[in-house]
Amino acid sequence: MIDADGHMVEFLPAVRDEIAELAGAAVADGVETALTASQKARHMDAELKRRLGLFRLSWWAFPTSNTLDRAAALLPGLLHERLPELGIDFAILYPTFGLIALQIDAAEHRQAACRGFNQYYAALCREHASRLTPAALIPMHTPEEALDELDFAVGTLGLRAVLLPGFVSRPLPGENQARSARWIDSYGPDDPTAYDAVWQRCRELGVAPTFHSSAMGWGTRFSMTNYVFNHIGNFAAAGEGTCRSLFLSGVPHRFPELRFAFLEGGVAWGANLYSDLLGHFEKRGGTAIRQFDPAHVDRAQMKDLFERYGPETFQRRIDQLDESLTILSDPTEDPASLDEFRHSGVEKPEDIRRIFSEQLFFGCEADDPMNALAFDTRTNPMGARLRAIFSSDIGHWDVPDMNVVLPEAWELVEEERLDRADFRDFTFANAVELFTSGNRDFFAGTEVAEAVAKELGR
Repeated sequence: MIDADGHMVEFLPAVRDEIAELAGAAVADGVETALTASQKARHMDAELKRRLGLFRLSWWAFPTSNTLDRAAALLPGLLHERLPELGIDFAILYPTFGLIALQIDAAEHRQAACRGFNQYYAALCREHASRLTPAALIPMHTPEEALDELDFAVGTLGLRAVLLPGFVSRPLPGENQARSARWIDSYGPDDPTAYDAVWQRCRELGVAPTFHSSAMGWGTRFSMTNYVFNHIGNFAAAGEGTCRSLFLSGVPHRFPELRFAFLEGGVAWGANLYSDLLGHFEKRGGTAIRQFDPAHVDRAQMKDLFERYGPETFQRRIDQLDESLTILSDPTEDPASLDEFRHSGVEKPEDIRRIFSEQLFFGCEADDPMNALAFDTRTNPMGARLRAIFSSDIGHWDVPDMNVVLPEAWELVEEERLDRADFRDFTFANAVELFTSGNRDFFAGTEVAEAVAKELGR
C-alpha cells in the first residue's frame, strides 16, 4: 500500500533555524511574517480585509481528538512506527506550511524559505527512508529559481519527489498590488514554452512534477467569513487550471516521458476535463474550426430569408445585416491563431486519450466516492481508465482518525464500484508508475522495494 500524498506538519521553530542559518535572521523574520499572516488577518475589520484582498483561510486545520495522530504528523519517526498499524507500507509526505512558502512574493524570502524547508525535510526524514520520503518544494516564479532548487533538492539533498506550485499569482500592471488584483499564471498557453527548461530538468533528474495548489481566493472562493465556502472544490479547480494549461501548451506532448500528478482534488474534474477537451477538439481543433468560418455564410441567401421571414423591425434594419453577422464571428481573425490546439501536439482524439490515460495522475482522498470514475470505462469516452492514486491526506483535518483511511478506501470495493484489480491499481500500481517513470530506483531500499521490482518486471 503506497500513500501518494500524506502530509507532515512542520515544527516551525526548527524550520526558522534552518532559514536563519541560510539567509540570516532578517530573512527568517520575513518568512515567519508570511507564514503567520492569517493570524494577523483574524483581527482586521471587513473593510480592511476586502481592500487587502484577504479571504478566510484554514482554521482548526488539524485533528486534535487523538493526540497520537497530531504528534505523528509532526514527528516522522512516530509516523514511521505507526504506518504498519495504518496498513500503509510506504508514504510520500507533502508539506503543510511549506505550501505557503511557494507563494511568498519577495524572491529572497521565497527562495530561502523553500531551501530551508527542503533541508528540514531531508534531515528529518533521512533515517526513516524505508517507509517515508518527503517532497521537495520547488518555487516557480521564474524558471531560473525552479532550476536552481531542483538541482539542490534532488542533486544535493537527494530528495526523490518534487512539489511544484500549480500557478504563480502575479500582480496586475499599475499601482493596485492587493492580492485580489492578480492574474493566475499557470505556465501557458499564452507563452507555452516559457518553462520548458524546467520540464527538461525534471526529465534529466528523473523526477515527476507533482502539483498541490489551492484555488481559495479565486473567483467566488473569496469569502472573508466562511472557510468551507472557500475550500470546497478548490484543489480540483487549481489542478484543472494547471492541467488544462499544460495540455494546451503541449507540455505532455513535448515531454512524453514525464508523468504529472495533481493532488488532493480527486479525479472527477480530470474525467470532466478529458471529456471536455475531446468535445472541443472535435468541433474546434485542427481543421474542424473551419466549419465556423464566417465566409461560409451565403449573404444573398441570408438577406432573402430575412426579407421573407423577418418581422418589420428587422426589415427596417436590413442594411445592418452584414454588420450584425460579424459580432463574435469576425472574418478577419488571424489565420495563424485559428487552431487553438496547435501547441498541444494532438492530431486525433486518440492522442488526448493517451495523454490522459498514461501521463496524468490524479490524487484522490480515501473517502471520495467519485474515485470510481477513474476506472469507469463505460462512462469515460473511448473507454479510458484514468490514473487515480491513493492519497490519504493524513495530518490534516480531512482525516480525523488515521486508522480509518484504508477502510474508507476499501468501501468502493465493498460497494462493487471497484474490483480488486482496480483497488490494487489505486493503492499501488499507479503510484509505482508515477514515481518510477523517471527513476526506477525511487523505491530502492524501502519496504515496498520487492513488490515494486515485481511490478516493474511484469
